[in-house]
Amino acid sequence: MRIFPLIGTIASGALLATMTAQAQTTVTIGTVNNGDMIVMQSLSGQFEEQYPDISLDWVVLEENVLRQRLTTDIATGSGQFDVATIGTYEVPIWAAQGWLTPLDNLPEDYDVDDLLQSVRNGLSYDGTLYALPFYGESSMLFYRTDLFEAAGIEVPEQPTWDQVKGWAEQLSGQDEDVYGICLRGKPGWGENMGFLSTMVNSYGGQWFNMDWEPTIDSPEWKAAISDYVEMLNNYGPPGATSNGFNENLSLFATGKCAMWVDATVAAGLLFNPAESQVADKVGFARAPIAETEKGANWLWSWSLAIPESSDAKDAALTFITWATSKGYIELVGETEGWASAPPGTRRSTYENPNYVEAAPFAAPVLAAIESADPTDQTLNPSPYIGIQYVGIPEFQAIGTTVGQTIAAVLAGQMSVDQALQSAQAAVSRTMRQAGYPK
Repeated sequence: MRIFPLIGTIASGALLATMTAQAQTTVTIGTVNNGDMIVMQSLSGQFEEQYPDISLDWVVLEENVLRQRLTTDIATGSGQFDVATIGTYEVPIWAAQGWLTPLDNLPEDYDVDDLLQSVRNGLSYDGTLYALPFYGESSMLFYRTDLFEAAGIEVPEQPTWDQVKGWAEQLSGQDEDVYGICLRGKPGWGENMGFLSTMVNSYGGQWFNMDWEPTIDSPEWKAAISDYVEMLNNYGPPGATSNGFNENLSLFATGKCAMWVDATVAAGLLFNPAESQVADKVGFARAPIAETEKGANWLWSWSLAIPESSDAKDAALTFITWATSKGYIELVGETEGWASAPPGTRRSTYENPNYVEAAPFAAPVLAAIESADPTDQTLNPSPYIGIQYVGIPEFQAIGTTVGQTIAAVLAGQMSVDQALQSAQAAVSRTMRQAGYPK
């Protein structure tokens, strides 16, 4: 007699489970394997608890691979990703193509006006925001205070590349386990060329003149690339062509580098004793200069955008507003330590006494971000927007090609002169085919 209600209960439960499964929305997130994104993934369980109708599917990739996958997906409209981790280079270009969902319906409590204006500008097109900043960064010099003090070296607020090269020589070889300097060598428009573009800027060079003619075979490029190759080959780690941001971060955090010039976001990781063996021995200064301060430090924001091809836009918006909110920054500060809170996105972060106390680098990083001007980044006039990149669709291919050529110099496969002449010819050909000047 009791079997019928039991069957009814089971049937109701199965129906409820089916309805729940149908109501569940999966958001596929393509992101880079940087430390802050790994933290985001580790904390995302709290998001899923708060929003049980949304499940998150993570695709975490190395930077160059991520860019290739996302570009292919979004250009073809295949809809593989609902959230794309992209930056200030892609956002305006992809928005102009109609590939990104405009973010003009943000919830009021998101406080969009709290976002740093320079970062917000970089993630907008025609005055509309198309991505939300997860973290923002510029670049700076990190150094080992213990090694510098032992060598009697005092670092000014704004060092020069000549000084850096001299310090690298002085500190190289004093300890066989410590290299004089670590720099990006891994080829890619956002890897070695992200760094090298700023170095070239500071030497007075640029990618293009006002007629959109490449200037890669110029004396300024030769001086910058020659110093770069000399420093890495003579005073840097072996196999530098395999080292990008993450590899150099690991080298510095384990005490292998006397100096490192790279993204300011590394500061939060290097000052965290749980992540860094040299947390109490890290000094910092502004990014080095040569002939000019213009374009010596970059401006970038890893950000979360929603492709137009996504079929889960509402759920994706719920996630990206959570991951870039004041509340998320508070969550990271309380669980990971305030020095590790995502930097460079919100004014309120730099007004938070918990962050300011835990992060001695806070004010210099904010100053570097706010001083970086993508519209006035070269000593001589240039026709493009962007500091460590050129804000045109063709640059992704151009930058990667030149990056591979420079890596060949580091590997001893060609001279600096040969590399620059080859790069000049390749970029000239690409620009002609693309119809520049337009």
